[in-house]
Amino acid sequence: MSDKPDDQIDFGYQKVARGEKKGLVANVFQSVASKYDVMNDVMSFGIHRLWKRYTIDCSAPRAGMKVLDIAGGTGDLTAAFSRRVGPQGEVVLADINEAMLRVGRDKLRDKGVVGNVSYVQADAETLPFADDTFDIITIAFGLRNVTDKAAALRSMYRVLKPGGRLLVLEFSKPTSEALSQVYDFYSFKVLPKMGQVVANDADSYQYLAESIRMHPDQETLKAMMEDAGFDQVDYQNLTGGIVALHRGYKF
Repeated sequence: MSDKPDDQIDFGYQKVARGEKKGLVANVFQSVASKYDVMNDVMSFGIHRLWKRYTIDCSAPRAGMKVLDIAGGTGDLTAAFSRRVGPQGEVVLADINEAMLRVGRDKLRDKGVVGNVSYVQADAETLPFADDTFDIITIAFGLRNVTDKAAALRSMYRVLKPGGRLLVLEFSKPTSEALSQVYDFYSFKVLPKMGQVVANDADSYQYLAESIRMHPDQETLKAMMEDAGFDQVDYQNLTGGIVALHRGYKF
């Protein structure tokens, strides 16, 4: 793949110059940051909380571990990890978007989540951490917005400790045609209208729906993780494949 700045890449269903995508994605999340938690509850009927809880359980955090929550947004996973790793552990909430990071920091501090949590504005493709730093890395509903997903996966592999694990929670491809049709209707007919009503922003939620459709399917993402160096990569479909949880290890 060429690295020329005029390369075209997907931004939802549009093709944009590779160098423009990060700025366009940043504008989306700048727009939705203040309503992000409300919209997550509304558009998933609260099920996103179960998906995230399952991700935490599958990551098997223990006291004293060091965890990186990439694209951590408003901090749902970070808060849970903070409790699990305890005062001897450490959780880093990283997000490329300053507005999302600010909302997440304020939310967690309001909840009393302090002491073992730090906040870093970081690009998943070039993580600013030393090799072999983290026991667990998670990225929930963020990978599809990354410009170079392969580079991001390699960066995650680099900063993961040997014996550590990466968990990728992301929207994926429904496993049945009937569910896929219902999901398409909801995503493109209902979701943007909900975004307009709740967040006064239909366009951003139109992009989010399109970005889900352009994201690699379950088997493709599994292969990408293996190409980045991860071992024993597997995935579990959740809610009929609307979401998938991929897991890989570094040995």
